[in-house]
Amino acid sequence: MEIIKGFPSTMMDDYQLNVTQILEHAGKWIGEQEIISRKKDGTIFRYNYGEAFRRVKKLASSLKSLGVKVGDRVGVLEWNTHRFYELYFAIPATGAVMLELNPRLHPLQLAKIINHSKVSFLFLNEDFIPLVESISNNIPLVKKFILISDIEKTPQTNYYNYESLVEEGNEEYEIPMFDERTSCYAAYTTGTTGDPKGIYYSHRSIVLNTLVISRNITIDDTFMQLVPMFHVNGWLGFMAATLVGAKLVLPGRYTVDNPKPLVDLMINEKVTVTAGVPEVFSSILNYLRSMENKPLFVNSRILIGGSEPPLSLVIGLMEFGFQVGQGYGATETTPSVAGSVVKPRIREKYSDKDMLDLLRKQGIPTFGVDIRVIDPSTGKDVPHDGKTIGELWIRGPWIASAYYNDPRTVESFVGDGVDRWWRSGDLAVVDELGYIKIVDRIKDVIKSGGEWISTVDLENHLMAHPAVAEATVIGVPHPKWGERPLAFVVLRQGFENKVSKEELLGHLGQRFARWQLPDDIIFVKEIPKTSVGKFDKKVLREKYRDFFISSR
Repeated sequence: MEIIKGFPSTMMDDYQLNVTQILEHAGKWIGEQEIISRKKDGTIFRYNYGEAFRRVKKLASSLKSLGVKVGDRVGVLEWNTHRFYELYFAIPATGAVMLELNPRLHPLQLAKIINHSKVSFLFLNEDFIPLVESISNNIPLVKKFILISDIEKTPQTNYYNYESLVEEGNEEYEIPMFDERTSCYAAYTTGTTGDPKGIYYSHRSIVLNTLVISRNITIDDTFMQLVPMFHVNGWLGFMAATLVGAKLVLPGRYTVDNPKPLVDLMINEKVTVTAGVPEVFSSILNYLRSMENKPLFVNSRILIGGSEPPLSLVIGLMEFGFQVGQGYGATETTPSVAGSVVKPRIREKYSDKDMLDLLRKQGIPTFGVDIRVIDPSTGKDVPHDGKTIGELWIRGPWIASAYYNDPRTVESFVGDGVDRWWRSGDLAVVDELGYIKIVDRIKDVIKSGGEWISTVDLENHLMAHPAVAEATVIGVPHPKWGERPLAFVVLRQGFENKVSKEELLGHLGQRFARWQLPDDIIFVKEIPKTSVGKFDKKVLREKYRDFFISSR
């Protein structure tokens, strides 16, 4: 695509977009709006955007005094707290790059990421002292460690103290304006198919994506940041909330096994908007159902991403008053690519059931993003008929154009300049109305007897059965058919030994052809998961790769 330069504008086109401007605006003009942060002991810390902006300036000045320079990489190991929130602005305010580190990764994998990005300063929550000390000899480039703790004085002499840096900083620190193409954040993919791959986000990409996301939040909302802030910029929900001046709730550390603190925050703080993966909302739904006095969340909206939610989860959340939508994105896309939008003609013609099915689709592309669905065998675009499957290609102002210092860039990106596309590795269809549905990952889809079988559809229909808590499906080598589906099921409490394979296969048979059904169903106590809560099919494929061969 040729870029044509026309008649010059009279606008300030050299005025740069910087992420720090988002908090600066909120701090100056909507400073009284509240930020809530749940502490380690369960108590609530309350302050506002004005106070947050002052603390960020003080912290940024202290980081400069500590030796942080423009272009340095600064790692962060922290939960969803007000301090992580502050670091999202304070580190870019020095011209450095904040590296989001996932504490759930294997320690040696974490060290590899730290070294690959050449991290020289590392912030860590006190919970991660054992983790960091276990790899201290493997990360020689890290010069200084800053401890994030509610304890006023840091007991370890080799750590700087976060609050001391804030206290000693200069509130009059003037945040420079940086070239908007400068990196402000970095994140790594979860590495389910190999070593994690690094993405460096520009100020421009973050600000533009935040502007688009903020269309779904208003100053009257209360937004709760469920997505880990170390994962794909936390999906930028907290950033969009700041941009519009919504009340912001940061839940601190939480676990899927104990959703009570999350539900308490949702009720007590009157949360109206949140986003997260299906596993988190499934846990919240189960807890809500167990409550004696069941709450009703009128006008509360939920965005589900990461993977397609089971229909039973969507219906269950709606019973508690939630409006449920779905979004699609990736580490490479900052994250936004598509989201749920209900077109007027659909409201007029679709039944309630059709509307529910529509909400499980990934939606239509958001403004700023181009997509193509390419037939892998021909390299041509597939028709938008809702049936023909192809690989999803994506480009746009907040879509990556390369991996950082990684030869795998060649296989994942095609084209040059504005004609450069990221090959997502996701198989998708687009229907006549423009709605995208992710059918499967290329690495997960099952090719059996020359036909494709979607593991996503099988999994979601299994989880629609009232006895099933979790389910996943993998393709396993088969001597006759190439691959055949093998399902793994975790039953809900109270249904153990009460549901048979035959019953579940019969349930699937109501929707799928016989040749699409799993050849076997294995009941398990738990399904292995990745560091961000997705089913880890790589582990299952390795363990069961000879299942159909040895069973013959």
